[in-house]
Formats: sequence, structure tokens, C-alpha cells
Amino acid sequence: MKDATTPILLIALGTVWLLDSLDWLPDVRWLWIIGLAGSGIAILLIDRITKSSVVAGPMLILAGMLSYGRQFHALGWRFIIPVMLIAYGVLMLVARSPSIPESRNLRRGIQRREHDGNGHG
Repeated sequence: MKDATTPILLIALGTVWLLDSLDWLPDVRWLWIIGLAGSGIAILLIDRITKSSVVAGPMLILAGMLSYGRQFHALGWRFIIPVMLIAYGVLMLVARSPSIPESRNLRRGIQRREHDGNGHG
């Protein structure tokens, strides 16, 4: 089974976003913005560059930036949604690059085999 960190993180962030949109959470606007962007940065730092982190990390960072724009500069959904869709599409295309590994574990396994001199698993 693949690493479930990213989907669980997305579910948690989506739930918090929904609860915030319904005004069921206290007014913690900066915490939300920093949480989104910080989560994206954390994904990139922990997983480094992988097919999933190259999409999830920047998307969360962008979501934090757009949330800032919405809350403090009246940026509307008619701008936010298309920007998110475009960014998601671009990042998905970038993730298709053969130079980006599937996962960090796969990259470690390849490096281990190269280090051991056993180039063919």
C-alpha cells in the first residue's frame, strides 16, 4: 500500500476548511493560512521531490497564498478556482516527468542497489 500521508492530510485540511467555511471554528485566519502553506512546505521537506509531493506540496502552498488573498484582499472564488485548476494541471504534467521518482522509498532502493554494486535488483 502506498504512503497514505498525503490523502489523509488533504482530508484533514479539507475538513478544517469546510468547518471554517460553515463558521464552526473560531476566527483563526492566520493559523489557517500558515497551516496550509506550512503543510505544503513540510510535504516537500519530508518527501522531497516525488510524483505525489511535487503536486501536493505546491498546491497546499498555493492554497495558503490564495486563502490570504481571499481573506485580506477580497479575492473571489471566480479567480481562485481557475487558478487552482490550472496549477493542479500544470503540476500533474510536471509529475509525469520520468526524472521524478514515484516515491522516496523507490529512490532509496535504487540508491542502495547502486551503492551495493548490484545494479539490477
